[in-house]
Amino acid sequence: MPERILVTGGAGFVGSSLALAFKRNRSTATVVALDNLKRRGSELALERLRASGVEFAHGDVRASDDLAAIGPVDLLIEASAEPSVHAGYDGNPSYLIHSNLVGAVNCLEHARRHGSAFVFLSSSRVYPIASLRALPLARDATRFVLHAAVDVPGVTVAGISERLPLSGSRSLYGATKLAAELLIEEYKAMYGVRALVNRCGVITGPWQMGKVDQGFIVLWMARHLFGGALAYMGFGGEGLQVRDVLHVDDLYDLLAKQLAELDRHSGQASYNVGGGMENSVSLRELTQFCQELSGKRIEIGRIAETRDADIPFYVSDCTAVHKATDWKPKRKLSVVLENVWQWLVDHRNQLEPILR
Repeated sequence: MPERILVTGGAGFVGSSLALAFKRNRSTATVVALDNLKRRGSELALERLRASGVEFAHGDVRASDDLAAIGPVDLLIEASAEPSVHAGYDGNPSYLIHSNLVGAVNCLEHARRHGSAFVFLSSSRVYPIASLRALPLARDATRFVLHAAVDVPGVTVAGISERLPLSGSRSLYGATKLAAELLIEEYKAMYGVRALVNRCGVITGPWQMGKVDQGFIVLWMARHLFGGALAYMGFGGEGLQVRDVLHVDDLYDLLAKQLAELDRHSGQASYNVGGGMENSVSLRELTQFCQELSGKRIEIGRIAETRDADIPFYVSDCTAVHKATDWKPKRKLSVVLENVWQWLVDHRNQLEPILR
């Protein structure tokens, strides 16, 4: 059992949620959250961390000295990142690359020096864009649907598995995540670093500060509650694109299982981790959920043009991680959405200035 845990990106949505969960379930452990507070809304996590006994360190994974100042830890969870798949398309990739790749290397080095266990939250966006756009999809009334007789390596009726070939472009964001995965494999082989890698799909829950390019569940629900414009973007502007959704507490449940058998899982390759087909939703279906929860309709715009990094369909096939851990998400989509909606309602005064 780790006695000292460092969570990077610890004031962000995923990082703070995991830091709080580890402290709640391992009360004697020292949990430190490191964050540069760059993203608006991350400051709201500080009081929640303090009240729960999580230590906060203002620092940046791009600076190895900031990590060194934390000192030895038993477990390092690398949850820091520039999370937008569209980052870098404006011609300025510097922060993305330094935060996601250089930052991951600095975290790996810290783990190597101190013999720490290492958890890396990778992304489903390591899979090539062209391959995901070429999936055999049919158009249903409210969503794109994967053909039942699909015959593509790495694609099953359950979604996208780890066997999907990795050749091709995936965005600079996806490339930084995949490059970090490759370095982790080398650190495992060369230095004996014990490491877990989970390729996460869409993660959501309370205290996520959703934006147009990241955190679409919260964005959609916040606009229905607080007001503001929304649009179906890409693939004809019909809102048929599909993603699966995982509650951040289900992610914690998986990490707890994996860390209980760390040596066994450290020998495995990356796992696909997500809500699965049962917890998948299209933008059009999400609009229907929001209308039911809010009791009102808002006009949804349409932008037919598809952006470079957009994909029409991604659902995680979690067969491998389920077989390895017997883990499945406990929280169904409707429960996840109701949980987020109630959080928005309960904390409206704090959240409306940020999310409107």
